[in-house]
Amino acid sequence: MPDYIQITFSDLQPEQKDILIAQLSDAGFEGFEETEDVLKAFIKSKEFDKLLLEEITFKYQLKYRESAIKNTNWNQVWEANFQPIIIKDFVAIRAAFHVPIKNVDFEIIITPKMSFGTGHHATTHMMIEQMREIDFKKKLVFDFGTGTGILAILAEKLGAREVMTVDNDDWSIENAEENFIRNNSSKIKIQKTSTASLKMNFDIILANINKNVIRDNFSALVNQLNKPGFLLLSGLLEEDFEEINSIAFDFNLKMKKKLIRNNWVCIKFEN
Repeated sequence: MPDYIQITFSDLQPEQKDILIAQLSDAGFEGFEETEDVLKAFIKSKEFDKLLLEEITFKYQLKYRESAIKNTNWNQVWEANFQPIIIKDFVAIRAAFHVPIKNVDFEIIITPKMSFGTGHHATTHMMIEQMREIDFKKKLVFDFGTGTGILAILAEKLGAREVMTVDNDDWSIENAEENFIRNNSSKIKIQKTSTASLKMNFDIILANINKNVIRDNFSALVNQLNKPGFLLLSGLLEEDFEEINSIAFDFNLKMKKKLIRNNWVCIKFEN
């Protein structure tokens, strides 16, 4: 059995891609590759549920192509498609094989693998934009669902005293550790877990995952947030906003800022 299944959607509108990414993420798909009107989604063969995929595609009346790819081909796929991204004059994200980027405050170098969070997706882009407006100096930071580790790396570069990261995926753990080393990050710790409950307190908590995971872990996230502290959330569609904002209100959190990009939202709460 091949290591991964690749599902390719063509002739998509931007809003369709965003909805598909959210739906497929909840269905276990781990990696996505986007071009102008094409979306490729990747999932481990042993976790592929074709009936669930059919339910999603039938709902939106979408056709797709299914193919098998080898795990060993994954890096080649990403290296062929990964392009640097520059977020204003604040952060540049590139791979080691790219030319260094000047005239930005911070440069982050990552190994482009399957882990979510290269900076290209709207959710990661907005998280970085919001982080620019938060004082990280000497703060304790928690990055829940770290993916590539980009947000944790940036938190350290912004002056965080210590950054705790978690993820539930072995590939993401391996990828993040490689990226921490490549960026000379010495204040970041990582562990594998699927829960946000670490029995530690933090000044700033970052969670760029999806609505269901955020909702299920909201109590743990809030209970671990020092006062005053910031909870920065993304991986949410615009249609998720009212539900998440209502939950935050129940926990006495105040919304300080909301960004919207390509039907995705990023929300900054303060306690």
